[in-house]
Amino acid sequence: MAFTFALDPERQHFRKNPLLIAYVLIFLGYWAYTGFNTPDLNNWWLENTLTFTAIILLVAFYKHFKFSDASYTCMFLFMMLHVYGSQYTYSENPFGYWVKDELDLARNHYDRLVHFGFGFLLAYPLYEAFRRLTNMRLLFALLLPIELTISLGAFYELIEWAVADIFFPAQGMAYLGTQGDIWDAQKDIAIAMFGAMLTMGTVFLANRFSAKK
Repeated sequence: MAFTFALDPERQHFRKNPLLIAYVLIFLGYWAYTGFNTPDLNNWWLENTLTFTAIILLVAFYKHFKFSDASYTCMFLFMMLHVYGSQYTYSENPFGYWVKDELDLARNHYDRLVHFGFGFLLAYPLYEAFRRLTNMRLLFALLLPIELTISLGAFYELIEWAVADIFFPAQGMAYLGTQGDIWDAQKDIAIAMFGAMLTMGTVFLANRFSAKK
């Protein structure tokens, strides 16, 4: 059976979707690996609180709403980026240090990569949900994922502040990973917004191209 990225709203049952099964098995295996091989288990649990929440929601609503393979691919890639970051903390990520040394950068930018991925990879699943669950116009379906990316990004920064300053101050600096940048939160939100704009811009052009056929 060939793997396709069709946007058919009536997706097959989970057991008949080998691509989704592969994603689940790969992710769960790697997720467990990072948990057993992290140098800071307390931080790993903190970083993965939202991961647990996302998985619970996806499983709970799977019978009622199935995303396309394209959306599941985007979500899989983002979750892998996030879990890899949680293994070492974002600011101590080995890949980020490798890029820092290769490009002679001032800091480890792995956290920026994940925030960009948040907008770039998750905007499309949001767009798909809006288009299939509502009768809203294309323009609003394109704009809402960008606005939600900004809102959710800001909400996440509030969660980081609460975790670091109120609930778990001992893990605060490792969890925040600001690396001395006082504008870290604002830059994280901005780069996530930029990622979402790129994706929605691509979707807009794809819609325009298909309409001209």
